[in-house]
Amino acid sequence: MNFSSDNWAGATASVMEALNRHSTGLASAYGADPLTADVTRTFSAIFERDVSVYFVATGTAANALALSAFARPGGAVFCHSDSHIQVDECGCPEFLTGGEKLVPINGADGKITADALRNAMKAFPEGVVHHGQVASVSITQSTECGTVYTLDEIRAIKAAADERGIPLHMDGARFASALVSLGVTPAEMTWMAGVDVLSFGATKNGCWCAEAVVFFNPEQAKGFEYFRKRAGHLFSKSRFVAAQFEGYFADDSWLGSAAHANEMAQRLAEGIRRTGGRTAWPVEANEVFPILPQEKVSRLREAGAMFYEWPADGLPEGSRPSGEEVCLRLVANFATTPEDVDCFLELL
Repeated sequence: MNFSSDNWAGATASVMEALNRHSTGLASAYGADPLTADVTRTFSAIFERDVSVYFVATGTAANALALSAFARPGGAVFCHSDSHIQVDECGCPEFLTGGEKLVPINGADGKITADALRNAMKAFPEGVVHHGQVASVSITQSTECGTVYTLDEIRAIKAAADERGIPLHMDGARFASALVSLGVTPAEMTWMAGVDVLSFGATKNGCWCAEAVVFFNPEQAKGFEYFRKRAGHLFSKSRFVAAQFEGYFADDSWLGSAAHANEMAQRLAEGIRRTGGRTAWPVEANEVFPILPQEKVSRLREAGAMFYEWPADGLPEGSRPSGEEVCLRLVANFATTPEDVDCFLELL
């Protein structure tokens, strides 16, 4: 009954099989191997256009380096106030972009809106050197609240960004969960909706250590290899990251893993509501944020259930815990079983 994080899960069988299969013999280093080239072509096929793909080790590196490609002196990066780049990345985006300012924007359900973005950008008027320059906007899909941006919401944000000529970055740490939740194609959820650069996350969904920065316009990626090298994320044995992606994409394993995680999250949410509990936000991907009495939370922990408590400050007004309640974060993953969920619910 471990719902602590999808980072706690291991790797899927298809990923490990591919790693094992490519672990012998010799291959060119630093991304010049045939397997890395094959996987890059797979990315282009998945996104239905030629893309530039750069492997990195972590989601933090993917986000910070993607934003660095569009950095400007005195630049401002607009993001949700609860976003990973704002809260959980230890200043890495600011560091790798050369000191760009993160501008947090509040928004319901973990999302920013086009109008909120426009209002935030007004604080950085063109040509006023004292205020700096708008540089980029970043959205998280799925969000830190377990919700998902619709295609219309992404298009609207891109339209607002275009008014000031800045690119749209998508933090896709849980990209696959959002994708299967919406029931759309990777192309529809990214470049067709206006996304310029994507942090493609696979580690949370069954890889061991495989993240990528994906540019949908290869012209915008020119020189990015130097940003990656300078940041220490150029793999010498790139084929082992490529092997993970090969196993990840094989037979649509990545979509099946994400669909299973989402299904387990829905099973959790439905069961929690049947016990009289409630959730802080809609359950649209693989995360559940229930509000439960402290007494029940203590009993769950005593019985061996594992999870994190979640800060109540950012919860919607009507969903905040009372004095005897707490908010939890429960995260399902590809390895979560129905038995895990049912045991948790039975205890609850």
